[in-house]
Formats: sequence, C-alpha cells, structure tokens
Amino acid sequence: QVQLVESGGGLVQPGGSLRLSCAASGRTVSTTTMGWFRQAPGKEREFVAAIHWSGTSYYASSVKGRFTISRDNAKNTVLLQMNSLKPEDTAVYYCAAKISADVPLVSARGYGSWGEGTQVTVSS
Repeated sequence: QVQLVESGGGLVQPGGSLRLSCAASGRTVSTTTMGWFRQAPGKEREFVAAIHWSGTSYYASSVKGRFTISRDNAKNTVLLQMNSLKPEDTAVYYCAAKISADVPLVSARGYGSWGEGTQVTVSS
C-alpha cells in the first residue's frame, strides 16, 4: 500500500515562506507523478502543483513564480517550497500520488493515494 505523510505547515505572516514535505512509502516518487492540492473551508479542492514522473513541473496560475515543487529521491520525498505567501494561500495542503494516465495531472480524480494534509495559515 502507498502511504503519504505531509509535514511543514504552520502559521506564517503574509510575504513569508514555508516548505512542505511529503514522505512516501510503498511507491517511488522518482517514477510516480506526484501532486499537491489544497482545500479551504467551504471551497473545492484545487490543484497547486505537480511533478511528472519524468521530472517536469506544473503549477496553478495562482502560485506560479512563488511556489516550487521538487523531489528528494534519496528520501523518497516530494517538497513544496512556498514563498511570498498570501492570505488566500490559507488551506489544508494535501500530497497525492497519481494513478490514472488518462486524467490530466491537474485533476484530483486522477490521484489514488492521499496524505492526511497539513494546515497552512497565512495571516498577520
């Protein structure tokens, strides 16, 4: 089975930075498309960033230039570096492993394994 565990969330002021980590077991991240999604209360889960198994990165327009997704293959971990954080970035952030090749990587329904999430709060 695949297990994903997120960490690194917390409270940060606008303009600050956080680094989220997703530790994976049961699957190798270097050969798996991995994504980050977020969900705020009362809102639909939305795509944030993904790294294709080939290494190519993809980002939602709202985070381009501010967030960076990467892999630490030695630790089998996916990272999300978040800079210049805004209050609208406040959400629970989830790591996910893609399972369906027929679904675009920006779509949550293409991912079959999910972590429990880590809370990110951006507030002054």
